[in-house]
Amino acid sequence: MARIDKWLWAARFFKTRSAAQQAVEGGKVKLNGERVKPAKDVRVHDELAITIGAHEWVVSVLQLSDKRGPATVARTLYAESEASRLRREEQQALRKFAADPAQERHGRPTKRDRRQLERWRED
Repeated sequence: MARIDKWLWAARFFKTRSAAQQAVEGGKVKLNGERVKPAKDVRVHDELAITIGAHEWVVSVLQLSDKRGPATVARTLYAESEASRLRREEQQALRKFAADPAQERHGRPTKRDRRQLERWRED
């Protein structure tokens, strides 16, 4: 058995163990559908729902580890569900076609923008 925060760190879902701990405390990680504390032990075949920003992972624990190793080893600790993988790929595709926030103008409109706004408001 391994603590859930250590396992999440070893599986490379979080860069630091304290970040994993905060995510578990904040309810971003659910073990078999329930909120847990960072000291809760994880067992093989447990199901974890992990929310990191806009990404949501649903994984099954395949192996236990409380030591962080290379990414290739970390990938063998879990298996992501097919539905979770498809959902993440769809979200990535949507973000790819979404407008880049840096392209939006901020601050005071230019003279040209102001004239376009006035024309639009008159219609």
